[in-house]
Amino acid sequence: MRRSSASTDNVGPMPQPEPAECFISVDVETAGPVPSLYSLLSIGACLVDRPEVSFYVELAPEHEAALPAALEVSKLSMEELAQDGTHPEVAMRQFAEWVDEVTPKGERPVFVGFNAAFDWMFVADYFERHLGRNPFGHAAVDIKAYYMGKAGSTLAQSSMSELSPRYLGGSALSHNALGDARDQAALFRAILADSGAAHDA
Repeated sequence: MRRSSASTDNVGPMPQPEPAECFISVDVETAGPVPSLYSLLSIGACLVDRPEVSFYVELAPEHEAALPAALEVSKLSMEELAQDGTHPEVAMRQFAEWVDEVTPKGERPVFVGFNAAFDWMFVADYFERHLGRNPFGHAAVDIKAYYMGKAGSTLAQSSMSELSPRYLGGSALSHNALGDARDQAALFRAILADSGAAHDA
């Protein structure tokens, strides 16, 4: 049987190409493990490819609850933030405006985090409640998971204690949100460039 060539008469609109992606490294410091009970205290962000293009804000707490261990890590003070921190609605508006400003026209911003599940849930929650929109949409890239897929590693082998000696000269995270966002960006760039990660992890 002769196969007829496809007619172009009934072909619908051609699918539009996916927009290019603008990777943005994001880190947060919080008063505890979940946004329903504990406050988001600071946000740091930078472009993965240009970490000098950055954003930082400290937020006034929404809850009084705080875990001493969390505050010990971040060195942030609930009392000082209550007095001097930016109101959450204002902070999230500033963050969204920065994301919109630094994302090139025609591209879409992509949230990149190290253990993105933690940072993402606070940022997504605050965006939705205070702004009614999340400029990152509903997805994020987790550096740990990306490394696991590329290197064929276990979750334990994707920890910062394992990856920092290989990609960051052994430096530890500072737990300043902007400093950590920049370190995460450097780590992600290095993993992306490491063609051998899948073979010698």
